[in-house]
Amino acid sequence: MASSHDADTTGITRRQSLAALGGAGTLALAGCTQSSGDGSDGSDGSDGSDGSDGSLSGAINIAGSSTVFPLMTAVAEDFAEDHPDVRIDVSSTGSGGGFANFFCVGETDFNNASRPIKGEEKDLCAENGVEYVELIAATDALTVVVNPEADWIDSLTVEELATIWESDSVETWDEVRDEFPNEEIERFGAADTSGTYDYFIEAILGERGHTSDYQATEQDNTIAQGVSGSEYAIGYFGFAYYFQNPDQLKALGIDDGDGPVEPSLETAASGEYTPLSRPLFTYPSISSLGEEHVAEFARYFVEQTTNEDLVAGDVGYVPATEETQEEQMSILEDAIEQAQG
Repeated sequence: MASSHDADTTGITRRQSLAALGGAGTLALAGCTQSSGDGSDGSDGSDGSDGSDGSLSGAINIAGSSTVFPLMTAVAEDFAEDHPDVRIDVSSTGSGGGFANFFCVGETDFNNASRPIKGEEKDLCAENGVEYVELIAATDALTVVVNPEADWIDSLTVEELATIWESDSVETWDEVRDEFPNEEIERFGAADTSGTYDYFIEAILGERGHTSDYQATEQDNTIAQGVSGSEYAIGYFGFAYYFQNPDQLKALGIDDGDGPVEPSLETAASGEYTPLSRPLFTYPSISSLGEEHVAEFARYFVEQTTNEDLVAGDVGYVPATEETQEEQMSILEDAIEQAQG
């Protein structure tokens, strides 16, 4: 597919994308060039065929999860260094927004997701003839953050966290815990089109529902800005955004019954950080895998899921194990064979 999707896009480097807590709402990486996001391709071989010298060329359009966004951007940047004629646009639209508005209507080649595809999304893809394969990208520690000046709080129990975010939520901090200040809680969190929102409800809130009394956004940098601007604010998002900017925010330990556990690569990998550790995914379209440049990028992405320097060191997620990578590569190769056979 060469069709693009609406996005406010800017050419960026890996470090810029990971550090851009105060940056643009939606970021994109387009090969080694700047993308206008207007649907124009600007590269030769946009039909996915090899260039005249046998090198890969074409366009790849990716939308979906803001949590997976920094990892996909980092991988895309590295791939583009070796394949400069492959134009890659990556946009942060939220998992659900990506499925509903772009991927399942045939507008993008991949959809990133911070939770598995839902039944209604499967139905939408089926209605539009979009087949896909699910690939595990990494493990995240969904992170609850407060202002670094909030020296009166270091952790919350799962129940306390639920009282802050449930549909009939408390209004002031001392309603959460007596020793907390009598100050209004300012909430910043994921929009309801986000996989992070869905996962937070699944892991913390259940049937209690999610409050509507908060600043909702698809952009994790907006959450970070809001929390860093108020001593009495709280927010949640993927660990990578905290990992890259630990001085701007304070991560809370979460007590699931055995004492507070702080989010980290180690506690997510070991399973200690419950219930907020979660797998991350990307979904390539099988028809798109019929184009060689898309298939090669998908292979490269799976190869990089065990790259500790990139996944853990640069981005801030737990890399896949060798066993998981082998399983994912086998799934991918079967899909590529189906697409190209």
